[in-house]
Amino acid sequence: MPPIPAANRAQEPSTWQKCTMGAMMGGGVGLTIGFIFGSYSILRNGTGPRGFLATLSQYMLSSAATFSFFLAIGSVIRNDALLPPHMEAARLQLLPPLVRSKAEGATLMRARWDAERARRTAA
Repeated sequence: MPPIPAANRAQEPSTWQKCTMGAMMGGGVGLTIGFIFGSYSILRNGTGPRGFLATLSQYMLSSAATFSFFLAIGSVIRNDALLPPHMEAARLQLLPPLVRSKAEGATLMRARWDAERARRTAA
């Protein structure tokens, strides 16, 4: 398959766009969770002196702020790489495997033990 020309390839979002997208997703999740837990708390404990709407909005906004903060940071950390994803996948495919056979591992371990034993006896 021929490579896709650079003009037709989609550009990756910037770090700021990733942060904004994570914050918006976290805000949506936080509002939903805040509504569920706030409604449950109001039904269980009552509205309190401030009323139904103020109590529910406080639950929703605090939950949305928390979730959006952590998802914004997490989306930037998760997507912050030196190489684009397709180059990282190619790099990982071309690396030699790190898993060795049992026999190779045993010979390496035996060689290390012999080297350690020789170093201890020389000292």
